Parts: sequence; C-alpha cells; structure tokens
Amino acid sequence: MPCARSPRNKVNACPTRRTEPPLAHGTRGPIVARSMKFTPTRPPLTGETLDSLTEKLRARGEPAFPAKQILDWVYKKRARSWDDMTNLSKPLRAWLAETFELVPASLVIGKQSADVTDKLLLVLGDKSLIETVIIRAPQDGVGIEHSRKTICISTQVGCAMACAFCASGLAGWKRDLSAGEIVAQLLHVCYREDSRTIRAREELASFDNIVVMGMGEPLANYDALMRALTILNADWGLGFGARRITISTSGLVPKILKLAEEPMGFRLAISLHGATDEVREKIMPVNKAYPLAKLLPAVREFSEKHGRMVTLEFILIEDVNDSIDQAGELRDIARDLHAHVNLIPYNTVEGLPWKRPSVQRQEDFADVLRAARIPVTLRREKGHDINAACGQLRLKTEKERELASA
Repeated sequence: MPCARSPRNKVNACPTRRTEPPLAHGTRGPIVARSMKFTPTRPPLTGETLDSLTEKLRARGEPAFPAKQILDWVYKKRARSWDDMTNLSKPLRAWLAETFELVPASLVIGKQSADVTDKLLLVLGDKSLIETVIIRAPQDGVGIEHSRKTICISTQVGCAMACAFCASGLAGWKRDLSAGEIVAQLLHVCYREDSRTIRAREELASFDNIVVMGMGEPLANYDALMRALTILNADWGLGFGARRITISTSGLVPKILKLAEEPMGFRLAISLHGATDEVREKIMPVNKAYPLAKLLPAVREFSEKHGRMVTLEFILIEDVNDSIDQAGELRDIARDLHAHVNLIPYNTVEGLPWKRPSVQRQEDFADVLRAARIPVTLRREKGHDINAACGQLRLKTEKERELASA
C-alpha cells in the first residue's frame, strides 16, 4: 500500500529505506573508529510515534487513548519522570518504566559563552558523547534570554565524511543516532530554556529554529532523521513547523534527490566550502564521489520542487578557499541557484593547521557577492570560548577521559 501524503508542512510518516551510495573509485573512504551498533535495554519513548505507541498499548490490552496522553506528558508538559504522569494508572506507569527509557540522554556539560551561544554535551546509554548548540539572536528590547533561538542538533556520534577542517571527524564515525536520541536533544533544550523563557502556551517549543548541522552527516542517517523530524513536526509531538527546520548536507547527491521527493517544507543547506572541484576535493573527500557537476543539478532540483531558496554554507579558511577567484566562482554558483550564501570564518580546532582569514579578507570576499546582489550573510565568531564548533567539546572531553583512565 502506498504511503499516504501528509498535510502541507507535515512530514511523511512512512519510513524510508536506507541505501548508502558508495564512494567513487579511488576516493578516500569513511573514517570509522570502533564502529558499533548500540541496542539499548529499553528503547527510548522519544523514538515512538503516536501510531507505534498506540500499537504497543493495544498489544498489552490497553485502549488507544492513553498514547496521546503519554506523548502530551513528554512533549507538552515536559515530564521528567514517569511519576509525573498523574492521569495515568499506576500499573500503566509501571509498565512504561519497565518498557521504555523516558529520555535516552543525560546532560554532562552545559556551557554558556561570553557571547550568545550555549553548548550542551550529552551522554548516551553507551557512554557516547554528542553535542547540541543553542545560538541566540539578540533582539533590541527583549533581552538575550527572550531573543530568538536556533538549535543545532547532531545526527551521528562522530562523522565519516573526513572533511579536513572539521573536529567532528577527527575521532572518526562511531555510530548513527536513533530517532529517539535525535529528539532527546531538543527536549534537553526545552528543559534548559523553559525556566528562562515564558511560553505563550505550554505546548510551544522553547526555541524558534532547528538546524541539523551538528555532528555527523544528516543524510547518511536518513531513516532515523526522517522519523525524528516526524515526531518533532507532529501535533502530538513538539508541533514544530517544517519550514523552520533546515537540513544540512556535505553533498550526498542521491539523498538530496530523495529528500526532494519528500512531501514536506524543510529547508536545505549545502556545506559547499569550495567553489571549484579542485579546491573542494582538497578539504572534502565527498566531492570525489559527488563533484559539483552532480551536486549542483541535484540542489537545483530540490529548490525547484519545493520553491525554497537553498543556503550555501562556505567556511572561510585562510589560503585555502578565501581568494577573490573563489569568491567569483561562488558568486556564479549562487546566482545560478538563486541561493543565499552563509560565509563562516573558520573556528580554529586544536590539532588542525587551518586558520581564519583576516577580517579585511573576509569583507573583500563578501563584497564580491554583495556587488552581484547575492544574498549573503557574513557570520561573526560565536562560542569560540566554549569550543562551539562541531565536535570540539566532545573531542576535548574524550581526550580528558582518556587521560583520566590512563
């Protein structure tokens, strides 16, 4: 039976089969460090949909209606324990406690930078560490705590893409996150922000945008990501609008084309970081499998099918991709795709040789795009004092763990 189409801006609730494209011949393969599959003793409740939870309740002989009550406790009322769910019978609460883990992650470190960035380091059931970042956009007259918040979430423990400049891949890829582990990151943000931000209604999330740009390649964990976003988007979940969610990818072309067929309104961001194959291949091995001649048509197809402007992410690295020639090539790509460009000065990573260009060099690069009326944002550094670049805090903490156990 074909999957039913969801309403506008709602995710297709049907699971999507995962088929990973191989890298091209001669391409540097994924970096894997002690790859493992983690099967928890109790699955996380945060990975259940309304349908799947209803099915489990019926199998136990329960009516269907408690499923909605249970999920309301998790996502609307932010229950932190089974005992908080006071409108459920004690036997049902006992069964839930025996069957599910309420939230499959615990906060290890919560750091706030001197600017407007918070980083959460979470530990999972297998002791793996993942990162979630809260990025605030200060607004006049409302204060930092009440300003708009964008949450950057992770989809994998580590990363296999081996981008030369990124901290996430230094320790290699360990495993994919489950849908429940992805969702749990947003609940931890809600726990942290609910006490700081007065919500107009209790069912509202305590943030304004989600960017799937943290640790890992999101489209390499496609099925779990789609299930997690279904939960976040659903009325019985966080009810978070699809158009306020941006999915980033380093350029897995088959998955971009697959995403283009999904009946939802997510935004797409491409981690470009090089405007020619020669430059991009030096720092992003994925470009050998999916060079610009394959990547850019796929991006165009996504944009045309969804009628949405795509964002091109471009980290500026001194003497690598910060030349005026690269700016000109990027200008032409952005113009052809009708894309927005997000310029990001490199956030230095311990152990890597890369540096950010001077402020003047950054402005000169941006001016090439501005002169052509390309929508461009030149980001300023955020969270450097708390290791806020992807994977930095996790890497630092794991090194400290190793030293402590030596």
